[in-house]
Amino acid sequence: MNNNNEKILRDYLAEILNWQGAHINLEKAVENFQSELRGKRPKSAPHSAWQLLEHIRMAQYDILDFTKNPDYKELNWPDDYWPENDSPPDDSAWGKSIESFKADLAELRAMANDSSVDLFNPIPHGDGQNILRELLLVADHNAYHIGQIVQLRKMLGTW
Repeated sequence: MNNNNEKILRDYLAEILNWQGAHINLEKAVENFQSELRGKRPKSAPHSAWQLLEHIRMAQYDILDFTKNPDYKELNWPDDYWPENDSPPDDSAWGKSIESFKADLAELRAMANDSSVDLFNPIPHGDGQNILRELLLVADHNAYHIGQIVQLRKMLGTW
């Protein structure tokens, strides 16, 4: 791949991780979300907003950890990827989860833009995955669950 095409690819990867073209990003999805509704689960909804937010954060962190940590330990599905409770333990937990998500996302975006990071070689401690795949996985996973948060907010009448 020539340098110009690689730069274009890296720019798109960094952009898609926080894209607002075809959908909104997490910050917009949770903006002004009333604290009393964060743990509510409408009758037909499988998760509360808190559960979705934490799941996105946990899964994104796990993928980031996998991409960079040679001592990575696989988590247990589904227990280690979903919070136990519908509601955050306190109001500060909501903000901390968002800030943690944003910090990890910034690290993933930096990885996408870092020309010293080989996007195509298999991750040494994986079983064939590469950085490109993991970045696309994060983008896809986040977009899916952010859409669920928007739908949940519509169901709660707060969108």
